[in-house]
Amino acid sequence: MDKGALTSDWLPTFEAVPRHAFMPDAIWPGRAGMNRQSDRILRSEEPEAWWEAVHQDAPITTQWDDGAYSGPGRGLSPTSSSSMPTMVFSMLDALGVEDGQTVLEIGTGTGWNAGLLSHRVGAENVVTVEVDASSAEDARTRLNLAGYRPLVHVGDGAQGYRRRAPYDRVIATCSTGSVPPAWRAQTKPGGVIVTPWGPTYGGEAVARLTVAEDGSATGPFIGSSAFMRMRAQRKSLPPTSAYLGGRKWPGAGVRSQTELSPDDVGDWIHMFAIGVQVPDLFCRVERGDGGSYRLWLMDTGVTSWATADYEDGRTAFRVVQSGPRTLWGELAAAHRWWAQRDRPGFERFGLTVDDNGEQVWVDSPDDVVPVRR
Repeated sequence: MDKGALTSDWLPTFEAVPRHAFMPDAIWPGRAGMNRQSDRILRSEEPEAWWEAVHQDAPITTQWDDGAYSGPGRGLSPTSSSSMPTMVFSMLDALGVEDGQTVLEIGTGTGWNAGLLSHRVGAENVVTVEVDASSAEDARTRLNLAGYRPLVHVGDGAQGYRRRAPYDRVIATCSTGSVPPAWRAQTKPGGVIVTPWGPTYGGEAVARLTVAEDGSATGPFIGSSAFMRMRAQRKSLPPTSAYLGGRKWPGAGVRSQTELSPDDVGDWIHMFAIGVQVPDLFCRVERGDGGSYRLWLMDTGVTSWATADYEDGRTAFRVVQSGPRTLWGELAAAHRWWAQRDRPGFERFGLTVDDNGEQVWVDSPDDVVPVRR
């Protein structure tokens, strides 16, 4: 905890509620800033390696494929994890919780975050919602062994938990592409919602939203993040083959060139800035030899596609586009807007949510990011 995420008022809680007490026997250690997991480590077989991994400032996958895979390698998709400690404490710090306040947590996971909150505000003031029944039961057991008995509810996190509402604070340990209305409705005016949020295209940051008397919520993004999507909002994107109509690339696509390198639009902040402007855009990468690759752009409506080919050392790149929309052109325009605004980082963006939808802004809620439809 030497990276500044742990503030002094949380130190007693960190010492009282250690991460290792909430880790399962089987873990898949990750690496900070990377969505890659090592092979499985069993505490029962490799206690020293397990202990070392648990005490690293890195995320740890604890479930694959909604529990369908538990073998020695890796499954297809990680579906539950223990976030890196600096992320956990930076989000708890942003929550701004005070003694005795009521807290709704979305995504119980291992139970560690619920344990930290229970120690800080009292377990009777904490409700944690977990969609996976097995994970919820395991977390409840760990919490009870640690001496905490918050309400652990099995259900859809998007619905919150209305019976104990309203809450002073709401915190999500999963990402969203749209803040569920129930969270705003179940938060007291002046209360705070802390949640990871990101567009379909990619890029994600943690939003700290304050709920107003009229039920709207607004606030800044406080830093980048990379959480698993809330199950109710998981992306289900069409396959690339759906866009080609049985033809092989490039089909009837229109060819052109661009000086905007695909390598200059792939960072997390690039994806975020592009994604909030073109909300129905998504991408895939097709790897080639020697570091070359093809960036595919597609719209969720399955009307258009574009590709841009990257090769190291080139200053102009081949583009192919097909359909009624020119998706590379839309991406280039979104990137140009971001560059013209002095390339704002996550800390300059913010989010406003009300009954009419969501708006991303820069520097001020009055300066709304344009949406290109």
